[in-house]
Amino acid sequence: MTAAPSSAPVEIQHPSLKKDVNILRWPAERQLREQCRRLGLLRLLVVERNHEPPTCADVREDWIRMPATPKDFQARITALQLRGVSHTVPHLDQDGILRMGTAAVAVSPREAQLLQVLIQRFGRTAAREELRAHLSEDGKEASRNALDLHIKRLRRRVRPLGLSIRTAWGRGYVLEYENPNQAARGVGI
Repeated sequence: MTAAPSSAPVEIQHPSLKKDVNILRWPAERQLREQCRRLGLLRLLVVERNHEPPTCADVREDWIRMPATPKDFQARITALQLRGVSHTVPHLDQDGILRMGTAAVAVSPREAQLLQVLIQRFGRTAAREELRAHLSEDGKEASRNALDLHIKRLRRRVRPLGLSIRTAWGRGYVLEYENPNQAARGVGI
């Protein structure tokens, strides 16, 4: 186990928490609910008898009262998974690892510079000029061909994550889901 950097808060994660839907008893597992919320994990709260359900203001949370049919229970889980996907954006860490759900790929430092802009505008157009500016070094402006080459490489890198980079002709590029079903598979649905 590696130690966390001293400036980062240490998060003790409960061993039963998972990236898929966490099924928690309410109110008995109130602390686990809070930990899941902080970590951005999906959670289905099973409300215990004689207790009021909590207010769920987070799209990553829902509740159900037992007894419920297995079909109803599974429907809540599936709905949570789909909502979780629709609110998932790629994440690029400081080591150049691009993550989407449970999938990840490594990218070069230059590709990471472009991805920072594309992720910041996920689903919207990132202007060519801004992307070229992020490729420029030591006052030398990057060529259009250099940008096109990096975008071509990035397209191959992001495809296994269920993402694509679409050309917005004359304006720039858009990082988006390749299709909703493929994005859903990336988070374990």
